[in-house]
Amino acid sequence: MVVRIQLSSGARVRQKRRKNQHVALAMASLLTPAAVMACVLTLWRLAADLSVTGQFPISDGLFSHWQVWLTVAATLQFSAILLNRYGKTEAALPETVDSADRKLASSRY
Repeated sequence: MVVRIQLSSGARVRQKRRKNQHVALAMASLLTPAAVMACVLTLWRLAADLSVTGQFPISDGLFSHWQVWLTVAATLQFSAILLNRYGKTEAALPETVDSADRKLASSRY
């Protein structure tokens, strides 16, 4: 005697490709002001070297150089750009300007 069990097909299990888009967008929004602050510290250190402003608070060590702050600012902003691209799945630019008009003209009520 052969017993056959037929199982009905249920809903398919889908895996999300990008699970943490909201976290990526939140981190990108926090990295941009940090990059601006690093750029301000770059300008402050450069102006302190030219004796335009007062003394820079970090007088010795790695972070006493303006080149380090500029590199930090560029790295933070580049990371923010990458996280924004990861978080937003839709295209940034429309296909063409005329494509919207064609869609409206070809749509039926």
